[in-house]
Amino acid sequence: MPETVELLDRCTFPEPGTTVTCALSGGADSTALVFLAVATRCVVNAVHIHHGLRSSADDDAECARRTAERLDIPYRIVHVDLEDGPNLEARARAARRTVLPNDVLTGHTADDQAETLLLALLRGSGAKGLAAIRPGPQHPILALRAAETRELCAREGLEYSTDPTNSDPRFRRNRVRHELIPLLNAIAEREVTPLLTRTAGILRDDDDFLDALATQLSPKNASELSNAPRPVAARAVRRWLTQDGYPPDSAAIARVLDVAAGRIAACELSGGRRVERRRGELHLFGG
Repeated sequence: MPETVELLDRCTFPEPGTTVTCALSGGADSTALVFLAVATRCVVNAVHIHHGLRSSADDDAECARRTAERLDIPYRIVHVDLEDGPNLEARARAARRTVLPNDVLTGHTADDQAETLLLALLRGSGAKGLAAIRPGPQHPILALRAAETRELCAREGLEYSTDPTNSDPRFRRNRVRHELIPLLNAIAEREVTPLLTRTAGILRDDDDFLDALATQLSPKNASELSNAPRPVAARAVRRWLTQDGYPPDSAAIARVLDVAAGRIAACELSGGRRVERRRGELHLFGG
């Protein structure tokens, strides 16, 4: 089991003395997150999101409170109203985004990174999706394994809660975690998580490079788009047409590039939007 100093060497916390807010669910990963944030001498505030979806939700909040009390850090609970049903995971993420600060620190680990890459692959994502979770100060323990966070909690005598929904097979991430990754380990005859996180890193570098090229294009200039390599032009269009954080799908981007090339005069997009070409320029209407 790595010592705390070795774990910290693999983390990406902000500089000591920086005031940070950590999302503290009460699970092992977020408990390790706040412990390591305190160990790195950040000024730590903990916030617990109470979804109210499980009978044990109050117990999770109390477990998180006791952790914050032991570490002598400020702690608050934020309640969000959610009902069980379709797209629960996505709705829960959206609800958390509305109440947490933009720079909140989360306890995502290398295991989460591998799962995110595989989920993106199942959606047919390109390099941007397969790049998965971007490392940095907001994901400071991304290089650690989930097993290491549990071992750290056990060594330091930190209690943590276990979310029973993490074993619910109706959630695709759980099936990836409990079924797909063990199968891949068996086929590869080795742990695939380090391989998947390495792949995400390679694709992230490629994604950053292509994004840098795309910023040099004007997405409204039909000639520039038509003469640029298609992957770069597609990224310029995606950036232009992303709305409320949601980019257009690949089919919509292909239609816009057809408009730029003059193969069609205009195309329809979701949300009642329309792109037309006029005198060599693309124009967006509606939405």
